Amino acid sequence: MPDAGWVRAIATIALVLLGFVVAPAAWARGGTPLATCIARVQPGDAARAMFASPARFDCRTPQTSFGGGDYWVLAPRLPQMASAGTSVRTGSVWQHRVTLYIRYADGAVRQTGFTSRTTGRHLRLGAIIQLPLPAHAAPPVQLLWHVERSLNLRGIVIGATLVDDADAARGEVVTAALYATFAGMCLALLIYNLALWAALRQRFQPAYCLMVLCLLAYTSTSSGLVGQLTGIDNNDRLRLNYLFLAMSAATALVFARAFFERRVFDGWLRPTSDAVIALLLGTAGAYALCAPRFAAIIDPLATSSYLALVLLVVPILWRAARQRSNYLWIFALAWGGPVILAIFRIAAAFNLIHWNFWIDNSTLGSMAMEAVLSSLGVAYRIRLLSLERDDWRQQESAARTLADTDPLTGLLNRRAFLDRAIGREGEQMLLIADIDHFKAINETIGHDGGDEVLRTIARALRAAVPPDALVARIGGEEFAIVAPLPSGLKAAAVLERLRRERMPHDVAVTASIGACFGALLREADWQAMYRCADQALFEAKAKGRDRAHDVGALARAA
Repeated sequence: MPDAGWVRAIATIALVLLGFVVAPAAWARGGTPLATCIARVQPGDAARAMFASPARFDCRTPQTSFGGGDYWVLAPRLPQMASAGTSVRTGSVWQHRVTLYIRYADGAVRQTGFTSRTTGRHLRLGAIIQLPLPAHAAPPVQLLWHVERSLNLRGIVIGATLVDDADAARGEVVTAALYATFAGMCLALLIYNLALWAALRQRFQPAYCLMVLCLLAYTSTSSGLVGQLTGIDNNDRLRLNYLFLAMSAATALVFARAFFERRVFDGWLRPTSDAVIALLLGTAGAYALCAPRFAAIIDPLATSSYLALVLLVVPILWRAARQRSNYLWIFALAWGGPVILAIFRIAAAFNLIHWNFWIDNSTLGSMAMEAVLSSLGVAYRIRLLSLERDDWRQQESAARTLADTDPLTGLLNRRAFLDRAIGREGEQMLLIADIDHFKAINETIGHDGGDEVLRTIARALRAAVPPDALVARIGGEEFAIVAPLPSGLKAAAVLERLRRERMPHDVAVTASIGACFGALLREADWQAMYRCADQALFEAKAKGRDRAHDVGALARAA
């Protein structure tokens, strides 16, 4: 389970971020909503005649019920605020040509408009089309749109709003700051995770970076920024928007598979997630290539793929809970908001709820929250990996120590001693110590007492040598010490330390020591040095035991 501090910190960040995104954006998107009525275009229709024929317009039936085609859309009454310096805003949908007619209080009718190729001149952030009303002496009282070749998947003219140009300009600055903040955050997260991936090589990090790149691409199209900067045909921008949204959703699922432990997606969940990814990319690609043909068939399929993705979240969380995943809680926190908002977007796409600017642009807030919380999730996972790595290192160190250590005395064993001794630079002093008459000691106090004697000797040897010395048990009752010659290690001093040691059962224990010094760069040097020290030990025992014999330099001894 996560630390409570982590949960509180992440929840606080989420709330602050939500307020940061929603509060300025709510102020930025003001204006007065306009009621609209629909009439299908008929041969011989003219704008003035349509203004004079309000009975032809249907003000109750939802726009999407009319299907695709050419339409008149009437805003019967404008508020008194309508005057010079006023614009009308609508949401961006698939249209070939839009002509806006404005009737003024003095009966004059003027017009403005755009085509799908010229939409970029009027596109504002949030994929909002803003048309300034032509200046006129009298105030405008009615608006009439003539929309040609509308797909009408989300509506013919959606989100019609009358705004003051000065307020709209200030709102555009705020919205630009929000999108710039989101883009900067994504770039920072991208660089941060690429750097971490270069260091840690965790498989979820490139998946996360790919998801962030797709989100940046999707945001550039859904916000209308691409249209503003490039003047791309607006319908082509919508194709790209479909494609990048599907790529963002697909890479989010790829990231989830890489973020959780492998066992979470074992079994049927892995091929099912593969199928959802294929459905997302396949339907989006089909829409981008085939629209407007077959759009009425492809669009519901594409929306269904997002529904399948949302439904897949349930078994993912269930499996993660069953598998006791360490990352379940952070994933649920990070993706809870985007999943909930995705449900609203799916409902709007199926025309179960009316189009809404906030739902259509919910990606900015939800994905900003997701990006921050997911980055914290990545940091939390790296923290767990760090703890696992430290634990593994401790276990490895303990295992290595166990493999290198004589289990009875705690000294180095012969293999570890030779690994560390051979190759030391400079001249080295080698001492070979052997307990005198150890067999008799075992017969007197038993093998347990003999083992205690060995442990006592080991403690005395460790206490008698300098810090940079190596001490090992290399045989039954034989010990070896290697230390740099300048350290001043003396065989006689070591022997004297052994003599002062109190032995188990107060049994009398003596030892003999042979010493020699020389180079220990190679295996041959060790063999020569060991023969020299062993010969010195033999001479010490031959002279009566309980003594040390130092033959000096190896070359002189030879």
